[in-house]
Amino acid sequence: MALGFDIVTIFPQVILSYVQESILKRASKMGLLDVKTYNLRDYTTDRHKSVDDYPYGGGPGMVMKVEPIYNAVKAIKADGKERMVIMTSPQGKVFSQEMASELARCQKRFIILCGRYEGIDERVKELLVDEELSIGDYVLTGGELAALIIIDSLTRLIPGVLGDADSAQQDSFSEGLLDYPHYTRPPEFMGLKVPEVLFSGNHREIQAWRAQESLRRTLKRRPDLFIKHYKGA
Repeated sequence: MALGFDIVTIFPQVILSYVQESILKRASKMGLLDVKTYNLRDYTTDRHKSVDDYPYGGGPGMVMKVEPIYNAVKAIKADGKERMVIMTSPQGKVFSQEMASELARCQKRFIILCGRYEGIDERVKELLVDEELSIGDYVLTGGELAALIIIDSLTRLIPGVLGDADSAQQDSFSEGLLDYPHYTRPPEFMGLKVPEVLFSGNHREIQAWRAQESLRRTLKRRPDLFIKHYKGA
């Protein structure tokens, strides 16, 4: 079964230009990924195709209107397929590798609502949204980048998408820790040498070195993850 996404955005080409390249393109050709985009302006009812308006109560910027988003989601769901509606927002739960794994196991399509401007009318969340997700504690111009991050991270977890079946399991955060250092040719560059253990051919020693470096890197760079890892151990 293909992993499916229905992306509601005012910039569909931003989504399409990314998913038509590299691993996502290959996943689509293999029938493992299906991404459709829906231009929010197609679901407006006024002649100007307005998707935003001034906020009640005053304040800077514009707010995305509830009606076009409601109309778009209703139209997408008209085929009767079960879907989870995700809204990208700085106020949502912080997206993580653990969450990506959980979502990738869902037997559903995902509708992702890409916000813009100062935000989305709160009634969208109340009426339509199953999960509100943030990709980090910062603000972007729009939700398209966040949507692409979600698509990319879930797609990597589909069996058969990556060339090496172990790649996804060995990525950073898969075991709750940062990844170990990686090296390739040449063996020495600008005085920096590849660690000798990687030439040893002793897989047990290599695995031990990698585990140690993963712990060392996590403790140094992300002590919060290091503590969480050992509390859960």
